[in-house]
Amino acid sequence: MAQVQRMSRLMVKTLRDDPADAETLNHKLLVRAGYVRRNAAGIWTWLPLGKKVLDNISRVVREEMDAIGAQEVLLPALLPKEPYEASARWEEYGDLLFRLKDRKGAEYLLGPTHEEIFTLIVKDQVASYKDLPVMLYQIQTKYRDEARPRAGVLRGREFQMKDSYSFDITDEGLAESYRLHREAYQKIFARLGLDYRIVSAVSGAMGGSASEEFLAPAPAGEDTFVDCPACDYAANTEAVTFKLTPVAGEHGAVEELDTPDTPTIETLAQHLGVPASATLKNLLVKIDGEIVAVGVPGDREVDLGKLGEHLAPAVVELVTAEDFVGREDLVRGYVGPQGLEKVRYIADPRVAPGTAWITGANKINTHAKNVVAGRDFEVDDYLDVVVVEEGDPCPKCGAGLKLDRAIEIGHIFQLGRKYADTFGLDVLGQQGKPVRVTMGSYGIGVSRAVAALAEQSADEQGLCWPKEIAPADVHVVAAGKALQTELALDVSEQLGAAGIRVLVDDRAGVSPGVKFTDAELIGVPKILVAGRRSAEGVLELKDRRTGEREELTVEEAIARLTA
Repeated sequence: MAQVQRMSRLMVKTLRDDPADAETLNHKLLVRAGYVRRNAAGIWTWLPLGKKVLDNISRVVREEMDAIGAQEVLLPALLPKEPYEASARWEEYGDLLFRLKDRKGAEYLLGPTHEEIFTLIVKDQVASYKDLPVMLYQIQTKYRDEARPRAGVLRGREFQMKDSYSFDITDEGLAESYRLHREAYQKIFARLGLDYRIVSAVSGAMGGSASEEFLAPAPAGEDTFVDCPACDYAANTEAVTFKLTPVAGEHGAVEELDTPDTPTIETLAQHLGVPASATLKNLLVKIDGEIVAVGVPGDREVDLGKLGEHLAPAVVELVTAEDFVGREDLVRGYVGPQGLEKVRYIADPRVAPGTAWITGANKINTHAKNVVAGRDFEVDDYLDVVVVEEGDPCPKCGAGLKLDRAIEIGHIFQLGRKYADTFGLDVLGQQGKPVRVTMGSYGIGVSRAVAALAEQSADEQGLCWPKEIAPADVHVVAAGKALQTELALDVSEQLGAAGIRVLVDDRAGVSPGVKFTDAELIGVPKILVAGRRSAEGVLELKDRRTGEREELTVEEAIARLTA
């Protein structure tokens, strides 16, 4: 027997107007429909309807994780400093960590993720290769001190997440654990009714080799990804690569040009009457405090996030005016790679050997032309660092890429031995000698999935949940009169007895118009109305998504909904 929820007793307060601070669809509708309420910036209360949706998503995640042999545990959210200090993430996380001290002065954090603690648990519990492989997971509240919490529950400072970890002896074993998780994620997101893409990603500070993201396309998404219309290539913009192809050809000698008051690419291109693509932009940044030059074509921008991912865990920041003091080799606005003997030079693959450029001459008001990569300057490291643009060539087939916005709902990593090395996670191998364990890390944003589903499935009337995660299977509406209410309650009890989850609007003194509006707003997949033909035992069944309606007898309605 399933639960019958009566709205006359349910703590739900719907709103006619959008919250003043709401910018995204999920924020507006989850608040208006009575699913969540804001306590503070990035901190939310899940009200009864919202908690049911959250729990339904967790149930689906649990079922699929259990199906691949993963074991559920629950770790503390309040964690000691020492493991994170050992992995260097106490510093790497910076301001994102919530840090606190107990009454004795010992330092703690609220966990943003749990690689360190899971590694220590396995080190304590597992001694032999016979105990592996093992996969552990938890669904738990995580904490990150976001500078700008936004988009409702999409980007909060406190959020629900499933994180799981695999432990294997061999790289082949890790690949198999990764495959199992990947397939489980596909089943989870299919059951949740999410439209999603699997895209290549970079591991960044997480370390490891293989890394993929599961993205739900939505205008409110904070991630930008590329999709190739001509093949199956898809990737996070930070993972898009450009092939380094040396260029053959003859170029004249380097020639200095008098270019007064042209410290920017725009002013330089205008002064010389050349396209910005003919110039070489040299951005100065600091990597862990060391000044480094980054070269890209003048018509492209440096993606600092992409650069940071490539160089993680190093800290990347822009130089300031103070950094030029005492550096005669660095002429602000006129930096060129030729002659930069004291500065490491990183370039995008578009600055390939043999390409010729107009760039700074390292003299005030002076540029140089015919500056050739590989002849007049050397590149210390080639990294894909430009901001990806619509139409850039697909790394797989060469067709023009398409850009889209999306919400990250899952991320899987082959971590390798990063954390095992940090904490000395060894087991006794088949040869009787210690063997270092290799790990995988796999996350799903449970509360983010609620937001993603709201963004993808809502329409002009309100939310429209997939059946698997809706707070009820059917929303029964009593149009108002006593007879209609009596029929609605009777049908609801019969449906509940048949295992159908029912939300019944039996509120007295509420007009039929308000009830119908609330039913559309709340978004249960089926709406069953006890209306004008109640005396005849006839109900109206409406499909919330398609809007299709049909009149059915009580027996027919029950049979239809329990089929």
